[in-house]
Order: sequence, then C-alpha cells, then structure tokens
Amino acid sequence: MRVRTRVAPSPTGAPHIGTAYIALFNRAFAKHHGGQFILRIEDTDQVRSTPESETAIFEALRWLGLDWDEGPDIGGSCGPYRQSERTALYREHVDRLVTSGHAYRCFCTSERLAALRLTQEANQERIGYDGHCAGLDAGDAAQRVAAGEAHVIRLRTPQEGVCQIADRFRGTIEIAWETVDDQILVKADGFPTYHLANVVDDHLMEITHVIRGEEWISSAPKHLLLYEAFGWEPPVLAHLPLLRNPDKSKLSKRKNPTSILYYRQAGFLPKALINYLGLMAYRPEGDLEMFDFDTMVASFDLDRVHLGGPIFDIQKLRAFNGHYIRELEDVDLLATLKGWLLQDASLLELVRMAQPRLEQLADFVPMTAYLFADQIPLDPADIDQAGKDSGKAAAWIQFVQWEFARLGDWDADGVRDCFNRVAEREGVKFKLLLGVFFRVFSGRAVALPLFEALVWLGRDMTLRRLHYAQEALREAGLGLSGKALKRLEKWYQERYLREGGEDG
Repeated sequence: MRVRTRVAPSPTGAPHIGTAYIALFNRAFAKHHGGQFILRIEDTDQVRSTPESETAIFEALRWLGLDWDEGPDIGGSCGPYRQSERTALYREHVDRLVTSGHAYRCFCTSERLAALRLTQEANQERIGYDGHCAGLDAGDAAQRVAAGEAHVIRLRTPQEGVCQIADRFRGTIEIAWETVDDQILVKADGFPTYHLANVVDDHLMEITHVIRGEEWISSAPKHLLLYEAFGWEPPVLAHLPLLRNPDKSKLSKRKNPTSILYYRQAGFLPKALINYLGLMAYRPEGDLEMFDFDTMVASFDLDRVHLGGPIFDIQKLRAFNGHYIRELEDVDLLATLKGWLLQDASLLELVRMAQPRLEQLADFVPMTAYLFADQIPLDPADIDQAGKDSGKAAAWIQFVQWEFARLGDWDADGVRDCFNRVAEREGVKFKLLLGVFFRVFSGRAVALPLFEALVWLGRDMTLRRLHYAQEALREAGLGLSGKALKRLEKWYQERYLREGGEDG
C-alpha cells in the first residue's frame, strides 16, 4: 500500500503546538513507509480565516523541519489544497447525498434552534437537532430553495444501533447512533462544514491513514457514515492522545503557551521541540529519550504509540532545550543566536528605537535587554499601583489581552488602537493606562516606545508577557479570581463586542 497522510490546520489564529504534534506523527509514519505527507488548509470558516494565519502555519511547520510533499504553496496532483478553492467539489458531492436520501435540506431558523435548545436544557434532554426537517417532501424542499429561503444541508443519521469504529490504537470503539446529531454538512452561506469537506478531501487526495487527536473520536461516526453513503473505503483511523497541561487539563493557552511561533521567539531549538513532542506519545526502540526526527522515522511503528495522557510541561521542555544547546559547538551556537534575534534586520529595528535615547554605546544593551527575554522580573505592587485603584490593572491587562488576540494586522497602529479602545471603554486616561503596560512589558516605568517594541516582540510573545503579568498579580493576591474573570468576560462581550460592533 502506498501510504499517504496529512495534516489539515485551520488558518484562524496562531499556529498551534497541537498542529505540530499531529504533523510530526503523520510525517514520521509517511516517511518511514516511503509515502507522502500532505498539508491541507481547512479554511471553510470564512469569517475567521486569514492569509496571515496561513502564512504563519507554513512558517511555523517549516521552522520545525516538518516539510510537506504536497500543499497549497507547492502544489501536487490532488490540488487545490485550500478548501475554499474546492467548493464546487463539495457542492457536487452533497447534491449526490441529497439525491440518494443520505442528506436533507433544513430550513429551521436560528430562533427555532435556540428555543429547541432551551426546551431540551429545561427537560434535561440530550442537546441536539430534533430532525424537524428530516421528513420534508423533496418537492416542497426544492420549491423553498428556488424561492430563496435560507437553509442548511444535514446528514441523515440512524436512530438505532451502534457505530463501530476501528481505531488503530484503541481497537473497536462503539458509539450509539442515538447520541449522534444530524450534522450540518453545508452551511447557509454555501460553504461546507469540516465534516463533509474532510471526508471528500481525504478520499480524493487518496489519504490512507488519518492520524489525528482523540477529540475527533466523537465525530468518527459521521465520517464513517459519509464514506458508506458515497460507497468509499474509509482510511485507517488512529487517534492520538491529547496533549495536556501539568494539571491534566486539555492543553490551553490560558495555562501554557500554545503558539509554535512563541517557542521560536523564546529561543527554543526546533530539534528540541520535535524531540519533546515525539516523546508525548512515542518511544523509539531501546527506549531512547533523546532522539532526532530521522531516528524517529527509522524506527517508527504505530504499535509503539502509547495512549497515556501526555503532559506538556514547559519546564521539562526547557531542560530538553538546554541539553541541545549545550551540545552545540561554540561556533554553531553563535550562528544559532545570530539566526534567532541577533540578525541584522531585527537588530536594526532596535537600533532605530534606541538611538534617540542613547548617550553612550554602552547604554544599548541594558536599554534593550528586556526585549530578548522570555520572562522578566516584575513587581506586582508596582503594576497594580500604576493603575491607581487596586484591581484595575489586572482588569486592563485582561482587556488588552483579549483585544490583542483578535487584532488583525500586528503593527504599531493596530496595537495603539487596542490601547485606545480599552482607555475609551474603561474611561481611563491614555497616559495612565500606558503607565501600567510599560511596567508589564519592561519591568520599568520608562522604556523604548511601547507600540513599536511590542511589534518587535511579536503577538505571541506579547500575549505571553501579559500572561506572566497576570500570574504575578495572582500570586501577590492582586489578580482576578475565577468569578471576577467571568464577570469581566461578560463585560467585555457587552462593552467591546456588542456595543462597539465586532470591529471594535
């Protein structure tokens, strides 16, 4: 069998460390068998998908050395490799499902669906679509479509029995059909959902093995039902264990940095990160702990994948990284440092920021040193007092964190606009607000120009600095409690998103 695997990230934010984890196992398996590894961009979410996020995915995976054999930027025999460019294919296939009776048109309004959910919650029933439109006459449905009535297309699922999922790692998994919803396959805007596009693409791209996270096990019945409806042989399914925080919760950016580009900016070596991600669910022959990608490929065997909940502990990763750094020859380390943040282009930006403030050349290093660090020393009381009233600084930091996370272009104007928006919504003087954030990002009351410095740091490192500040405030008893954070999130939704509109 010719082995073909894939990774299919969505370009809706920073490239996630989980994407690297899944890509690593798919690429190692394909390369071990002399097969192909494909990158597919799942950009059916037209509201949140951006070209910048797609570019960041390419950049992050290539930095890790996880290159692909076929993809949007290099082409291949099964393209196009962006789902937004394959809509005609999905339309053709969903029409086949409607004609065969495996799918149906649903005209339920958002108001009806919201009311249905409230009723189900009140009656403590399973939350899900009730099949209201499943029995509509095909002719009546066609007339309503012709009249321009908004609708979606849903998969018709069985009401009885169980779905048996053959999982390469877990054996047979059974899921009762009564727990599976009539999944939307095509949204009202005409774009497919993940479930339809994923199955059609995997088949047409001749994917032989789908190695993905265990969170997709619950979706497997829908996918297998689609394969059966089309009369296709499904690929081998293999669900890897989820990466977890040290407290065993699902890996999340609230507790761990999840952006691949953060790790690059923070000075982690690609081979250290690859080694650590490999250990999350795999151990080569001889139970090696330190190994490179080629070693992993040479011995790769799906039978050696272990399913214990892998703990992604950044402190252990730091130790791994330190080991790899110390193994470098001094000239190689110097070259690595230059390729990190000591290259001319990035230093020139710092020189331009620092020059108006320099009195001696010796001032440059202490003036800019805070921008090269991952975590800087912070005085929680100093940050809190800069906000004048205790507790306000923590709230402002959270608002700015949310604003930065949803900012489009990461440039000085956009960063300034985020601070302006928070100052206006919270009724605080702009200068007072910035006083808090000079301390958050530099540990000082005065530093290099804030907006330009944050652009140099990058979005991911900037968000990490905000996380460190919140942690420092919490440890000092000056941060936000869980209840306060929930209240703040509700306030943010009302004052920043609804009142101001989604664009601020």
